[in-house]
Amino acid sequence: MAYQIRTLDSSTWDAFADLVERNHGIFGGCWCIGYHPECGQRGVNYREAKEGRVRSGRAHAALVFDTDGRAQGWCQFGSPEELSNIKHAREYFKDPPPRPDWRITCFFVDLRHRRQGIARAALEGALEQIARSGGGLVEAIPEITAGREAPGRFLFSASVELFEEYGFTRVRQVGKHAWIVSRVVGRS
Repeated sequence: MAYQIRTLDSSTWDAFADLVERNHGIFGGCWCIGYHPECGQRGVNYREAKEGRVRSGRAHAALVFDTDGRAQGWCQFGSPEELSNIKHAREYFKDPPPRPDWRITCFFVDLRHRRQGIARAALEGALEQIARSGGGLVEAIPEITAGREAPGRFLFSASVELFEEYGFTRVRQVGKHAWIVSRVVGRS
């Protein structure tokens, strides 16, 4: 299936919000704010926080649109300041890797459109957007899926194997199945 990749910004906010709302707020109402500093703060409305970040250019994602023009998934990325919450932080900071220019933190694919290449398209789109924004060292913390049953709903950071297909290398294991992976993306 052919997909169109668009940047998450004010012009695509409504499509992003539609995707989140038709999937019950994503992961119990996360609104893909879990890696932003606002996550867990008392009294924060996640939808409003995400919208404010998007409209002010402080949230980045590659949105994947189907042939009908409807958003079906995304890949979130951003600077370490923008995405300051780290999965497996205790283990990560025991021996932190070099500070990345960019982090790729989470993916989401509409429940009815999984296993159709949307996560792959989203990662490609994120890497293209990172290249257009100057490139640099990119880091993610996905999970190994080879040789184990890994339910899709738990793979919000995608798989190590997917990242390796795009030139990422394993840096260090930080969880039972989680690895820091990184690569340098050139400027385009």
